[in-house]
Amino acid sequence: MNSLEHREEIPSQSSWKRISIENVRPAIDDGRYPIKREVGDSVFVQADIFRDSHDKILARLMYRKSGSTRWERTPMHCVNPGLDLWAGDFSVHEVGSYEFAIEAFCDAYGSWVFDTHKKVDAGVSVEMDQLEGVSLLEKALQWFPQGQQSGLRQFLNAVQNAKTSTEKTAILFDPMLVHLLETHPDPSTQVVSDRSYPLWVDRIKARYSTWYECFPRSCGTSEDVSGTFRDVEKRLPDIKDMGFDVLYFPPIHPIGSTKRKGRNNSLICKPGDPGCPYSIGGKAGGHDSIEPSLGTMDDFERLTQKACDMGIEIALDFAINCSPDHPYLKNHPNWFYHRPDGTIKFAENPPKKYEDIYPLNFDTPDKEGMCNELKRIFLFWAQRGVRIFRVDNPHTKPFQFWKWVIKEIHNLYPDVIFLSEAFSRPKIMKKLAKVGFSQSYTYFTWRNSKKELIDYFSELSNQPETDFFRPNLFTNTPDINPFFLQSGGAPAFKIRAVLAATLSPSYGIFSGFELCESESIPGREEYLNSDKYEIKVRDWNKPGNIKITIATLNKIRRENPAFQELGNLRFYHAENENILFFGKSLWNNNLLVVVNLNPFQKEHSFIYVPLENYGLKPGENYEVVDLLSDKRFFWKGVKNYVELDPNEEPAHVLRIEARDPSGQS
Repeated sequence: MNSLEHREEIPSQSSWKRISIENVRPAIDDGRYPIKREVGDSVFVQADIFRDSHDKILARLMYRKSGSTRWERTPMHCVNPGLDLWAGDFSVHEVGSYEFAIEAFCDAYGSWVFDTHKKVDAGVSVEMDQLEGVSLLEKALQWFPQGQQSGLRQFLNAVQNAKTSTEKTAILFDPMLVHLLETHPDPSTQVVSDRSYPLWVDRIKARYSTWYECFPRSCGTSEDVSGTFRDVEKRLPDIKDMGFDVLYFPPIHPIGSTKRKGRNNSLICKPGDPGCPYSIGGKAGGHDSIEPSLGTMDDFERLTQKACDMGIEIALDFAINCSPDHPYLKNHPNWFYHRPDGTIKFAENPPKKYEDIYPLNFDTPDKEGMCNELKRIFLFWAQRGVRIFRVDNPHTKPFQFWKWVIKEIHNLYPDVIFLSEAFSRPKIMKKLAKVGFSQSYTYFTWRNSKKELIDYFSELSNQPETDFFRPNLFTNTPDINPFFLQSGGAPAFKIRAVLAATLSPSYGIFSGFELCESESIPGREEYLNSDKYEIKVRDWNKPGNIKITIATLNKIRRENPAFQELGNLRFYHAENENILFFGKSLWNNNLLVVVNLNPFQKEHSFIYVPLENYGLKPGENYEVVDLLSDKRFFWKGVKNYVELDPNEEPAHVLRIEARDPSGQS
């Protein structure tokens, strides 16, 4: 049929819907992926809801935990009549999957009340209108629940018994009657949003967490003997004193012997070289086994419990890497890439070569078998108490795999947190967050200038990113020794610590950061003598360390809930390009952060405080306390002066305490 000849049938009157529900938000890709929240959050929902004509409408937000057959409902309110913008909210109190939708109804009685009110105010007779109102009430009896009809009948009887027109009108306008009709709208006019919108609720640690990364083998006292889980136990008090609540280990599995790397990633492995933990698998087993030099499974479970008793969770690295000695190569050779000569292909990221690592091939004919085995590994460690996984290079594996396996794990262990270690392109990193990763590494490591920081974190701290992408700012990693830290000394480390701890609710450091370790391979962002390839022994109280600064920052984060949120980040004006000025506020917790981004010299600037954001009046005096130094300052109005010497303290972390009792001058 010629398309011009096609005519859509006019819908029957009974199927006409007079209300439109559009632009529901928050929604990720129009509801294709879940938004993220944490236990205790309120979920604020907005939508454009309107109908033809001038008649009024009612709207309700519907929500439920997945698996429930019953919807909870809460009213929505029109917050901008000119734009037909409606809003509502509901709270979530359990970890797991939820969904929400919107329903709307024609409000015939509310429209009648509104129009009739105008006539009464104008002195127009409303006797005929009263009959219309009664008719609407009688019609409502048809759909009112049996248990609610008596209340409606009482109002009808009262109208019939009223002696004057004024009395009738007052009864028909009674707010209790109007509310009763709003609670039970006409179901024949119901319109529901085109779809329900998914929501995933995590425990609070998915948003707010403080990470310390270390190699267990570098927690001992000899460079010739591997540290053990028992040695890590001895480190726990120090880690706790610095204020960390997540202790993250790179792979703790058996390390392969074949093609083992030597120190500094050398192809020559000398006797005693421990190899790289990312070359997983050996005689002692694979991903479900412990490297024997670290201890036993019992030792690991004991460490996990001791850490838990101190308020610290253990996070494990999930790296889909196999050494040439991994049991998978013998039992499942078809899971790997093969060269034309039949040999198994090792990992490469040209020009880098990883001769000691064989990657899995997700295009294997045995996808189901391989994916189920990887799922089994996650479950194996979850059964042993691990509830946080840092996933190595997830961007090199299929998105669909992560979506599937994360859902499978969450079906059994909904409290598991997944951190995506994907230093990749923005769309890839965001896609991983959409398919289920709880947190993500970021570009923070390479954002150093004022403009870079403002541009990047303005993006991360606003919607839609805040609805699905939770950043975890690592100051350094075993792979990344940032150039900023290589030459700036202790001031550079303090600057980056302050930025990481205050810009994001979640941040982390790799061991040695607190000691200001910065020795690098010349011209590269890599550590010389990295823990990845050798056992290191450290003096954890080495002179010049910044442990007190880190402990103070983490104490500040714990005691100031505004630092435990992301969407409240606001950047403010500072005249000096080397001074970064921003604030966070939550209820009465009002915080200002001023950072000297130059580790080499003192910087000063006028900064401009947006008084209206903090309930202050123009020209008003107020007191701020520097939570890093306990110094107090009395400021006045918008424009104030700061001076920061990086060799003393490169930053102010300020809390607005009170108005200056001296008042305005």
